[in-house]
Amino acid sequence: MAKPASPQYEFGPFQLNPDERLLLRGGEPVALTPKAFDTLCYFVEHHHRLLTKDELIAQLWPDSFVEESNLAQNVSAVRRALGEQSDGGHYIETVPKRGYRFAAEVKLLVPRPAAKPAYARLSNPSLTLNEPSVASDYAADDRTDVLHNGFSDESIAATAGVLPESYAPAPSTPAPQLTWLRRQALWLGVGLAVLCAAGYFIWHANKSKPLASKPRLAVLPFRNLKPAAETDFLGFSLADAIITKLSYISALNVRPSAVVAAAKYRSQELDPQEVARELKVDKLLTGTFLKEGDVLRINLQLIDVNTGQALWVQPLDLKYDRLLTLQDRVTQQVIQGLQVRLTPIESEQLKVDAPRNPLAYEAYLRGLDQYQAGSYAQAIKTLEQSTALDSGYARAWAHLGRAYTAQASFAFGGRAFYQKAQAAYEKSLALNPHEIEARIFLANLLTDTNRVEEAVPQLRAVLKTNPEHAEAHWELSYAYRFGGMLSESITEGELARQLDPQVKLNSSAFNSYLYAGQYERFLQSLPPFNDQAFIIFYRGFGNYYLNQRAQAAADFDRAYELDPSLYTQIGKALGASLANDPAKGLALLHDTERKLEERGVIEAEGTYKVAQAFAVLGDKAAALRLLRRSIEGGFFCYPYFINDPLLENLRNEAGYATLIETARQRYEAFKHRFF
Repeated sequence: MAKPASPQYEFGPFQLNPDERLLLRGGEPVALTPKAFDTLCYFVEHHHRLLTKDELIAQLWPDSFVEESNLAQNVSAVRRALGEQSDGGHYIETVPKRGYRFAAEVKLLVPRPAAKPAYARLSNPSLTLNEPSVASDYAADDRTDVLHNGFSDESIAATAGVLPESYAPAPSTPAPQLTWLRRQALWLGVGLAVLCAAGYFIWHANKSKPLASKPRLAVLPFRNLKPAAETDFLGFSLADAIITKLSYISALNVRPSAVVAAAKYRSQELDPQEVARELKVDKLLTGTFLKEGDVLRINLQLIDVNTGQALWVQPLDLKYDRLLTLQDRVTQQVIQGLQVRLTPIESEQLKVDAPRNPLAYEAYLRGLDQYQAGSYAQAIKTLEQSTALDSGYARAWAHLGRAYTAQASFAFGGRAFYQKAQAAYEKSLALNPHEIEARIFLANLLTDTNRVEEAVPQLRAVLKTNPEHAEAHWELSYAYRFGGMLSESITEGELARQLDPQVKLNSSAFNSYLYAGQYERFLQSLPPFNDQAFIIFYRGFGNYYLNQRAQAAADFDRAYELDPSLYTQIGKALGASLANDPAKGLALLHDTERKLEERGVIEAEGTYKVAQAFAVLGDKAAALRLLRRSIEGGFFCYPYFINDPLLENLRNEAGYATLIETARQRYEAFKHRFF
C-alpha cells in the first residue's frame, strides 16, 4: 500500500516540509538547528492554540531535564529565522507567564502523487470519468491542493478519493452501466479516503513525538601504551585529524577537538558510560597506539554507549610514513559502522585536501598538539615546517593562521602576526575554498582586527551550508557582542552550546552575559574545573563585578602566576587596587599600554579592559585614551559601555560623551545593517 501523502505547510512567505526537514522562504532554504526546527514544527502543527511552556519542554526534550531558558533560546532562534525581532511579532506571540501561540494563518499543503493521469473528482459525481475538463484542471495545477486552517477529515478525504482514468468506459457505454460504475467508484473513493485519512492522523500523531536525532559522536584522544615524548603528541593530534574529517558529514554531530582536549581524556583509563554522560554523546571512538620501530600499531573501537556494544573493533598496523592515510581509513570505518549516508558534495569534500608528504603531516600533527597546550610560539615554528615541506595542504595553513592570531593577541605579537595570520588563511582558502576551519578562523581574525562587519557575512555564509556547526555559531556570537547586539549574541552562543554543550568550554568565556549585567549567569557559564589562566582571570572578573573581593583577588593572582599575559596583567592590576596598592596596579597597566602601542596589538576587547582598570585605579586620562583605542579598534559594545559600573569615574570627564557617541553611531549602523 502506498504511503499516505505527508502534509506540508505554508504561512506568509514560508513553506515548511517536516519530512524533508526543510524550511523555505521564496524557494530559498532557511537555516535552523535541529531543535529549533522541531520547535517550529510543533508551533505550526498546533497553530492558534496556546502552548504552555511545560507542554513545549515535555514535547521537545522528553528524556532530558532542561531549564526554561533553553526553550526561550529556541523560540528566539525561530523568531530570528522568520525575520522577527526578539520581542515577538506576527508569527509567534508570547502569552505572559503562560507560554506561546503561533498566530500566523497556516495552510496545509497535501502533495499530489508523482504521476498525474486524468482523475475524477468524487466531490462532484455528476462528472463523467472521461471528461477532458478534469484532466485539464489537474494539468493546470500540478503543485498541491491547499486546505485552509482547519485540516478537516472531509477536506483530506476530498483530495484523497480519486480513481485512475483506466476505469473510464468507452463513449458508447450505456447509461445504466455508467451509473453502476460511478457507484462503485464512489464507494472505492470513500474507502481510499478513509484509509488515507487514517494514515494521515497516525502520521500526525507520530509527528508530535520528537524527531530522532542524528548520532552524537566523540573521538577521544588515543592512549599511548608506551608513553614517550617523541610519540605522545599523536594521542590528541590523530584524534583531532579524524574529528576534522568527520565534521564535514552533516548526518553526524561530532564533538570538536577543544572538547576532548582536556587532560582527563588524554591519559587515563576511562569509563565509556561516564565519558558519554559528560560529553552528551551516544557513540565513542576510542583507541590505543604503540610505536615499534617504524611501525605504528593502533587498536580502535567504535562503541554504542546505549547498548554497551562495540559496533566494530579495528586493529591497524601502519608504517609510520603512512600515517597520513589513517584519518581517511578511520573516517570510512565510522561511516560504514554508523551506516551514514553522504551527500555527493560531502563525498567529494572528503576526497580533497589530503596530505601528501609524511614528514609534513607529522609536523602538522605536532603543531596541533603544541597549540592545544598553549605553546603558540612553538606551534608556529612546527606548523611553518609543515607548510614548508608541503605547501599544498590547506588545513596546515589554516592552523598556522590560528597560531599566528593567538600569538598576535595573547602574547603581544601585534601587527606582524596579524598580517601573517591573514596571509595563511588566504592561502588555505585558495587551496580549498570549502575549508571550514579556515573560514571560521578568518572570521575570528576579522572581528579582532576592526573588521567585524566583514566577519558577520563570512560566518553567516558558513552557517548557510553548515547550519549545525557549533563553532561557527559561537564565533558569530563573538562578533555580535563586539557590535553590541548582546541579546542576539546570547542567542547564538546558546545555540552553539545546544548543538554542542562543550563548545569552546575549555578556552573561551561567554562574555555576553557579563556585558548584559547577568553576572551570576556569566560565572555559571564558565567551565567549573579549568586551570587555564584566561578562564581563571574571567572567573575573577565576574567575582569583581559581584564585589566578591577576596575571591576575585585570589583568582587574579592565580591567573597571573600561571601566565603573565595581556588579560592576566589586567587582573593583577585590579587585584592591586583591591589590596590598596594603586601604584603597583598603575605600573602594570602602563607597561601593558606600552606593549600594545609598540607592537601594534589591536585586541580591542582586551584594550577596553585596560581602560576599565585605569578608570578604577583613578588614571582618568589613560582610561579615556585606552577607551578611544578600543572603540577605534572595533569594540563598540555601546549597551555595555553606558551601563558599565567600572566606567563610573569617567562619566563626567571631558571627551567621554564624544567617545560614547562614536560607539553609539557604529553600533546603530551595525544593528541596521545586520538586523
